[in-house]
Amino acid sequence: MSYKLSFSPSLADTLRRLIATSGPISVAEYMARANAHYYATRDPFGAGGDFATAPEISQMFGELAGLCLADAWDRAGRPRRTSYVELGPGRGTLAADALRAMRAAGLEPPVELVETSKLLRAKQAERLPAVRWHDDLATLPETGPLLVVANEFFDALPVRQLVRSGFGWRERVVDLEAERFVPRPGAPVPASAIPAHVREAPQASVLEVSPAAAAVVRELARRLVAQGGVALIVDYGHARTAAADTLQAVRGHAYADPWTDPGESDLTVHVDFEALAAAAEAEGARVVGPVEQGAWLTALGIDARAAALAAAAPARREEVEAARRRLVDADQMGTLFKVVALAAPDWPDPAGLA
Repeated sequence: MSYKLSFSPSLADTLRRLIATSGPISVAEYMARANAHYYATRDPFGAGGDFATAPEISQMFGELAGLCLADAWDRAGRPRRTSYVELGPGRGTLAADALRAMRAAGLEPPVELVETSKLLRAKQAERLPAVRWHDDLATLPETGPLLVVANEFFDALPVRQLVRSGFGWRERVVDLEAERFVPRPGAPVPASAIPAHVREAPQASVLEVSPAAAAVVRELARRLVAQGGVALIVDYGHARTAAADTLQAVRGHAYADPWTDPGESDLTVHVDFEALAAAAEAEGARVVGPVEQGAWLTALGIDARAAALAAAAPARREEVEAARRRLVDADQMGTLFKVVALAAPDWPDPAGLA
């Protein structure tokens, strides 16, 4: 009797072979492959995972996001065939909380989730019994307004990293050095591709550009202009395009080396909200914001909601207050995280973003 041994190479081994055979790869390809593997093979959310997002911290976040969308729908005249859409819905926690708040406001939309991970789709199905899944925006309903949420979605999309050196701007690539992944300057980038206010940044400055994020926003904006609706984008990042190397890895609620064990930690970057706004406006959508997450949640009434939750469950008062502070305080998520809305030309501005 003979036996065949099966061997499933790690993503790191696959990337090493790719680089050894074909040469260095872009940071965008490295990040895309790493995150595709990461999200397909685990549930990264919550205390037992690698990080906690705002919906996992408190129900208040999802409830207020849902009420914000329902209010925009109400002021738009309560159009029929309106759909709830979420990009990167995690475990479905935000959707469940948002939809509960929407029902209280008289809105019960069909649920459309853009999610590629089979593992996470199973988690979402536990919370959301009636849902349709999509691999991308292309298969979303083509009629009726869309109420869209994207919370910590854009930060995980791949970026090109452009580095300024004595020889001008070059695109960073990922190479091998003694079997280790190392970033190096690659091919030159025309100065015209660099925003004017960044072009003369100090030597070794890094500019992160995300064609993937721009493509998603442009498609989303086209949908909103054609069908009506609004989209809320919540993420950490900077309001204006700036030079900064923000690529980071998180594993077990701690920072990790992004160049070690690709696919075993979450790779993210700070979102460039100015670039997202430009992409949306190029397709005719209106852009409202960005504003800081803390200011947005406060304007929507998080203090009153926290007080109501604490009154209903006095034993949880400290827990509720700690969650509120984590979401809104400047030294927590309140300042770094920002909210921007995209809206169809004839739809009202979502609340809290003025």
